[in-house]
Amino acid sequence: MIFYKEERLAIFIDGANLYGAARSLGFDIDYRRLLDLFAKKGRLIRAFYYTTLIEDQEYSPIRPLIDWLDYNGYSMVTKPLREYTDSQGRRRVKGNVDIDLAIDALEMADRADHILLFSGDGDFKRLVEAIQRKGVRVTVVSTIKSSPPMVSDELRRQADNFVELAELSPHIQRMNAPNRSVAAPATPSETEDGDSDETAPQASAYARTA
Repeated sequence: MIFYKEERLAIFIDGANLYGAARSLGFDIDYRRLLDLFAKKGRLIRAFYYTTLIEDQEYSPIRPLIDWLDYNGYSMVTKPLREYTDSQGRRRVKGNVDIDLAIDALEMADRADHILLFSGDGDFKRLVEAIQRKGVRVTVVSTIKSSPPMVSDELRRQADNFVELAELSPHIQRMNAPNRSVAAPATPSETEDGDSDETAPQASAYARTA
């Protein structure tokens, strides 16, 4: 990783994407350790975390995590995930936070020297290009060691730096968590219109904090 001590850093975390990448590598993230790691790399001015919540759900398994992050140095951005039944009678969910992340990152680019994007979503390639035109460096954090890789090749090529999440795991994994075998990400498979099949059950580890 290439960092300069005096550069202003801003972190943008695509929550579902990062969770899926870490899960595919078999570890849980300690978000306090993650924040501490990058606070030592430069002048960390803001860390954003983006996720969706099922609308009108009485209890969400990720609510404890959201509350903890909100009280411990992260700026939380949540959006309702709406459930509905399609014409074939299948339960579907609709909603994502990509636009929210993109707008916030572009605004923050005027105040930062280096942006860290924790996502492998190829839709962010144009966002990275726009940020770079403002003279800001962009580091993408995801993994190519999962099967299939969690980061798009286009996004990885566009970034100034790519950090392999597996190599970060000794520094950011939750130390008291049992080792888990590699598993497929428990995230919705999106269709072209942004709709998704019914969300797979969230692992309880997603809601646990350090």
